[in-house]
Amino acid sequence: MDIFEVGSRPSKVANPDWFTGRVWQDPVIEAPEPARVRAVRVGFEPGARTAWHRHPLGQTLHVLSGSGLVGLRSGAPRRIRAGDTVWIPPGEEHWHGAAPDCAMVHLAIQEALDGVQTDWLEKVADADYSRPPSPA
Repeated sequence: MDIFEVGSRPSKVANPDWFTGRVWQDPVIEAPEPARVRAVRVGFEPGARTAWHRHPLGQTLHVLSGSGLVGLRSGAPRRIRAGDTVWIPPGEEHWHGAAPDCAMVHLAIQEALDGVQTDWLEKVADADYSRPPSPA
């Protein structure tokens, strides 16, 4: 068993190649093989977001605080709020981030397949991010 004491692993600024705006990442777990689970606490400043991406085994997002958006290629983004949990199926291209006027923190949980947990694509265009969210 391993116990990672609070503060023992530093926060880091997310890679600007894969994010727009200021985003902080705090590691939760990257389990050694044969386990595949990866989890990170991600804090987005207002307007910050991921690039388009997909996960080979899917992704779960659990919103810890604030308000944000999650978008798919097929339509307007959807609003997510503290307490919401989102399941994104394997291979589905998506993005997520804070609302324009509110920060958001979520727990992102995914599994690695052959060492790959995320396939990063192009950045989300301002026009896609700014689309009015769908009601449900």
